[in-house]
Amino acid sequence: MIKKITLILSITILFINCSSVKKTQEAINYGNYDEAIKIAVKHLRTNKTKKGNQSYLFLLQDAFKKASKRDKEHVNFLKKDGNPANLEAIYTTYIILNNRQELIKPLLPLPILNKGKNAEFQFINYSNEILDSKEKLSEYLYLNTKKSLKTAQDKYQFREIYTNLKYLEDINPDYKNTRDLLEKTHYKGTDFVFVYMQNKTNMVIPMRLEDDLLNFETYRLNDFWTVYHNTKQSQQYDFELEINLREINISPERIREKIIVQEKQIKDGWKYLIDEDGNAVKDSLGNTVKVDNFKTIKSKVHKFTQFKSVQVVGQVNYYNLINNQLVQSFPISSEFIFEHHYATYSGDKKAINKKNLGFLRYKHVVFPSNEQMVYDSGEDLKKKIKAIISNNSFR
Repeated sequence: MIKKITLILSITILFINCSSVKKTQEAINYGNYDEAIKIAVKHLRTNKTKKGNQSYLFLLQDAFKKASKRDKEHVNFLKKDGNPANLEAIYTTYIILNNRQELIKPLLPLPILNKGKNAEFQFINYSNEILDSKEKLSEYLYLNTKKSLKTAQDKYQFREIYTNLKYLEDINPDYKNTRDLLEKTHYKGTDFVFVYMQNKTNMVIPMRLEDDLLNFETYRLNDFWTVYHNTKQSQQYDFELEINLREINISPERIREKIIVQEKQIKDGWKYLIDEDGNAVKDSLGNTVKVDNFKTIKSKVHKFTQFKSVQVVGQVNYYNLINNQLVQSFPISSEFIFEHHYATYSGDKKAINKKNLGFLRYKHVVFPSNEQMVYDSGEDLKKKIKAIISNNSFR
């Protein structure tokens, strides 16, 4: 049985290995040399001296040779073309050539078992080519960016310039005054939004509610290209966000009463068991049988519910300040409900169930003021305003 399991496992491993070798060869046949290199390196890392992994060694040699030849020919072609727009492709290709070698180097030496020698790879030091192409690309990007900055007029153009500058900063940190240009370009590409509230409800809005609704730091909505202010600052604003409150509906203070009658049977001592003829029942020993005596107790629970609600209705309006047009408008509505339960009782307290016993712990409370009710609706309003802004960008 053990021999059979071992044989099955061996066949399974052999099948998986053959399938992976075939996949690596297919990648080479289709020109996906780096995919083939990735598969071969993965297997050789596990055991480079394993006889079954020799196929990956030969495939690695083949894929590396073909990939290097293709990329060097591509670089030579781009250089001959002489178009400065090719500088990024030249630099990137040299990086790929170098990284491919660095992927293989940790595996060396790689022994060819049946020849008693190590596999050979023609590695080249690309340091000078990388540095030279990076310098040329950096200068090209820098000059091109400076030129674009002179003609850029809208936010999208500044954002595109920023992307190019960020790439320049990534490949060549602190090149000339790139960081200064990044800061200036980011500022020019940013949308500044002024947020304010309009009260058209004919009621006084609590100042702390207005402060809460306009405190956009708690909304955490600022992103890389959008900044919200609730106090005007020196820069020019691109958009306005108006929180327009139009109605505040407050219900009367109500107290609802509900009477609940509850009954319960409880044990009240014992009595002799009597049969249907009125005779005492005796057990097998002749003793009179005793049983529990039950009685019914009652209680009347007066359950009270204090209720008051407020509804705030309004709109969130987006305005484009460049053309002074209303861009979008979204309705908002928020409701806050005050509800308090308490109870009193008469009769036997033991008859009251656990749920209603809980209400007995509470007493009548003072209703919240209208101002407090409006303020308490603020959290729900903030959530809805945040949802609107998160789902509807200005650009």
